[in-house]
Amino acid sequence: MSETTTGRVPVTITVNGQPCTREIEPRLLLVEFLRRELGLTGTHIGCDTSFCGACTVILDGDAVKSCTLLAVQADGSEVITVEGLEGEEGLHPLQQAFSEHHGLQCGYCTPGMLMSSLALLAENPDPGIEEIRKRLGGNVCRCTGYQNIIRAVQAAARALREE
Repeated sequence: MSETTTGRVPVTITVNGQPCTREIEPRLLLVEFLRRELGLTGTHIGCDTSFCGACTVILDGDAVKSCTLLAVQADGSEVITVEGLEGEEGLHPLQQAFSEHHGLQCGYCTPGMLMSSLALLAENPDPGIEEIRKRLGGNVCRCTGYQNIIRAVQAAARALREE
């Protein structure tokens, strides 16, 4: 990371399969890079304290809260946001299951829930209820009561195993 005369630094982050290079302030959070620099507003800013998980993205295969990382820390990395889930065939099985099983209401927490669930299912294609609860413990939802979210993750796991 080399600082320019303007105090900005160049970063290149591959986001949803596309390399993105920008000159940014070194203190810019990854969530702000995604939202302001790239216009990817599906990653939400909820609490500014890393408590709620609405800003969760996949960074090099791991679910991370993007409000806890500087964008410069992700330089050279690969990030998947909620916008990167939908494919050419349509909704990702997680998105479809959240819709079918009413795993969302207001939708504010949904991007973070989806991304945390994606990381879980990449590691374990057949998680039990307790594992789902534990892995989603860092994501707060104030609307659904979590049961429908857990059902949605289970349904998505089944659908992904059948693919």
